[in-house]
Amino acid sequence: MTTTTSDLTSVHAGLLDYQAAWDEQRRLHEAVVAGESPDTVLLLEHPSVYTAGKRTEPWDRPMDGTPVVDVDRGGKITWHGPGQLVGYPIVRLPDPVDVVAYVRRTEQLLIDVCAEFGLPADRVEGRSGVWVPADDRGPARKVAAIGIRVSRGVTQHGFSLNCDCDLTHFDRIVPCGIRDAGVTSLSAELGRPVTVADALPVVERHLATLLA
Repeated sequence: MTTTTSDLTSVHAGLLDYQAAWDEQRRLHEAVVAGESPDTVLLLEHPSVYTAGKRTEPWDRPMDGTPVVDVDRGGKITWHGPGQLVGYPIVRLPDPVDVVAYVRRTEQLLIDVCAEFGLPADRVEGRSGVWVPADDRGPARKVAAIGIRVSRGVTQHGFSLNCDCDLTHFDRIVPCGIRDAGVTSLSAELGRPVTVADALPVVERHLATLLA
């Protein structure tokens, strides 16, 4: 399904192989750069896959030989898979390009989505993504990850929101290179099932936050 507002097109791509999604991102990126397509956000799930950004260290990777896809986004290693909503905004940033401001807008989108489900979440100084603050259940826990690339003023890659995914997939890696914090999901924190289908319309409603 494709939804278009005056400023942004969102595409529900369903369950899509990581390589196929990456190819579609690159195709869309060229079209947006050329002015042939509007700003577009792909919203989807991936089959289980580990992807490593440019800052991934050897010791962050799985030690059991699990395959990893090396990609051209920022950040380190993460997992994508069923039960996680992934968003790939292909949007033109205003001049002068301010990547940090775009990351902050992406974080705000996800903070607002979590709040709508009743989960207080926020930023952690010096760490990208969206976090559940430390409490009596444990240290700060990441509920949404962000890893982007900006080329010729247009964004690629994006964010992932853990809805009801199997969090044990993160046990094989050092998620985002962070050893002293955990990973969580909307379902784990709220004590009730929150599926990708539940989260999709809420995320879509907040996508305008991405635009400056």
